Amino acid sequence: MAYVVVGASAAGINAAKTLREINKDIEIILVSKDEYVYSRCILHHFLDGRRDIEDLDFSPGEFFKKYDIKWMKGVEVTGIDTKEKKLKLDNGEDLPYEKVVLATGASSFLPPIENLRTANNVIGLRNLDDAIRIKEIAPKVKNIIILGAGLVGVDAMAGLLDYDAKVTMIEMGDRILPLQLDHYAANVYIERLKEEGVDFRFNVRAEKVIVDENNNPVAIKLNTGEEVPGELIIACTGVRSNVGFLEGSGIECDKFGLIFNPKGETNVKEVYGAGDISGRNPIWPTAVKEGLIAANNMCNKDIYMEDFFGSKNTMNFCGVATMSLGTVIKQDDTYEEAVEIKGKDYKKIIHKNGTIYGAIVQGDLSYVGVLTQLIKDKINIDRVKKPIFQIDYSDFFNEKENLEFVY
Repeated sequence: MAYVVVGASAAGINAAKTLREINKDIEIILVSKDEYVYSRCILHHFLDGRRDIEDLDFSPGEFFKKYDIKWMKGVEVTGIDTKEKKLKLDNGEDLPYEKVVLATGASSFLPPIENLRTANNVIGLRNLDDAIRIKEIAPKVKNIIILGAGLVGVDAMAGLLDYDAKVTMIEMGDRILPLQLDHYAANVYIERLKEEGVDFRFNVRAEKVIVDENNNPVAIKLNTGEEVPGELIIACTGVRSNVGFLEGSGIECDKFGLIFNPKGETNVKEVYGAGDISGRNPIWPTAVKEGLIAANNMCNKDIYMEDFFGSKNTMNFCGVATMSLGTVIKQDDTYEEAVEIKGKDYKKIIHKNGTIYGAIVQGDLSYVGVLTQLIKDKINIDRVKKPIFQIDYSDFFNEKENLEFVY
């Protein structure tokens, strides 16, 4: 029987690739509802025309042929029988497996706002199909509303700036990217986006989608009573793990998603998990690592996922580059904050008792390598007698006589 991978995104593709690199002889089958391999992180590049569908593909050229992987594309897994060790597919077939890694990811979540879940032209931006629909509809409307100012919402906004439509962003918080940016860094983007014609509504809540006689949206009513015009609504209000097919299988999930340990193992033998299906730490690098870990342990390599430093985000909107690392807002007054502003370059470091817990770097990103290492490895900087923004690798790392690089 085959080693089966379910899902063709970051975790799934890297799991399948790793399986083949470890074992040249096993049969590997990848099953995916998607008919293309693509990066969800750059769907906004498809919206703005910088990339076509083929350019979204992050896998090596001729991937499935090169790695001798059978790809069952456009096929959804609807159930799993762990006793018989077979997957139930939406084409009516059963697919036996020897071992399987579940990497089905997550889907956009639509909050219970009146008419939001039933109106036409309400779309998330999670899958390629979403991006294709948005690209078809956006040129035909005068007003576009984006619900949610997280990374996906801002990505959607960036991809729509060149369309001949007014874009309004509605956010319950007080700024864009509240998990990644502080007020200063967020305001840099807000001011630039306002110059591009984007309208913002902060500290408000959407209460109702107003629809016409054809169930098409015409506006969103806010809790303030204001009605914001919008014929296309892009809902970027969070995701939910794709675990519906596990119902009745005996495979354990919680309120977030699939439960698996640092080896990628679920509670059921020979069933592994990786990526956004867990509902935890949903960023690309972590999904890649979890795919690698699961594949190694499927091949009895006994490898653990130990690096959960996932709070690292790089963004570039309107020509302004920013990276956020770890904790970007002081959790309480026991933390200290160091800030440096030089022209358009902004740096902020959150630290406590000699340990750096987070940072924001906007503009010149040349310092982020040092900061990443300091935060990830929790390196104490107390003994360094120089300004915090001048610390570099030479303050911590040396070469042994055998040229080994050590802390």
